[in-house]
Amino acid sequence: MSIKSSAITPEKVYKRRRVLMAAGAGVLGVPLINKAYGLFQDKQEVEAPFPQVVSLPGEKNQPLIPTPYETITTYNNYYEFGVGKDDPSKAAKTLTTSPWSVDIGGEGSDKPGRYDIADIKGESAIENHIYRFRCVEAWSMVIPWNGIKLSDVIKFALPNSKAKYVRFTTINDPQQMPNAGWAGGPYVEGLTIEEAMNPLTLLSTGIYDKPLEQQNGAPIRLVVPWKYGFKYAKSIVKIELVEKMPKNTWWLQNKREYGFYANVNPQFSHPRWTQATERVIGELGRKPTLLYNGYAQEVAHLYPDLDNRLYFY
Repeated sequence: MSIKSSAITPEKVYKRRRVLMAAGAGVLGVPLINKAYGLFQDKQEVEAPFPQVVSLPGEKNQPLIPTPYETITTYNNYYEFGVGKDDPSKAAKTLTTSPWSVDIGGEGSDKPGRYDIADIKGESAIENHIYRFRCVEAWSMVIPWNGIKLSDVIKFALPNSKAKYVRFTTINDPQQMPNAGWAGGPYVEGLTIEEAMNPLTLLSTGIYDKPLEQQNGAPIRLVVPWKYGFKYAKSIVKIELVEKMPKNTWWLQNKREYGFYANVNPQFSHPRWTQATERVIGELGRKPTLLYNGYAQEVAHLYPDLDNRLYFY
């Protein structure tokens, strides 16, 4: 059975604590129609803390287990709430996430507007995807995201010929964020319009069917599974369709170490450490890093020159 990497994992798959195995063509999202799901009877149920799903190419017959919710919500990078991995989860919950609106526009938009997050959810289907998460620091998780295809949200703004890139701006409020000034202003990220319109790219609103917590980028954040995690802009307040490549926060901080594209490639090491292997949070040892984090089948066509270092840093 051929399984597309952009396929949705139904919420009941990870709610009913089953172990699922199937043949995959490239990703972690495993689609099951109701008839097929009915083949898994209660007597066949296997006790497991989290569902297992098909592995990526190169890892055949090695099921992956989504990272526990507690780990996902306590091991975070969100410098506005502290620089330690557990600082964001321990920080006071000072960010007001409801109501929340996102400005969508820019010179590449023929229909700019301000959208309440409730309206965005109302106009778009919430999907469930189990994706790898790979940090530039060479650690990784497997996360069951709930979210909306970014392409659906971009369509609200009616893109025109100037929409070459998408620029994301996050909230920057010293009254709500104890370390808001670390970057000298709002955190900014960007994608090409082709990357943004890829069906794998999400605006996430939750994890494990629970709304995003503050430390995970509540109430809405970017998810681009073939890129390093610093590209996943959190707590987004503005999405702009623009003609020129955005100058992203980490790129401005250190161009030598953090480029615009930031695609996962084990052949290109970070200037201070290797990217050939990664540490899976909650497991012992290290494992090989996969090209494009395992999503090459879906995204390699976006980067015609595999040896071009600019695509990775």
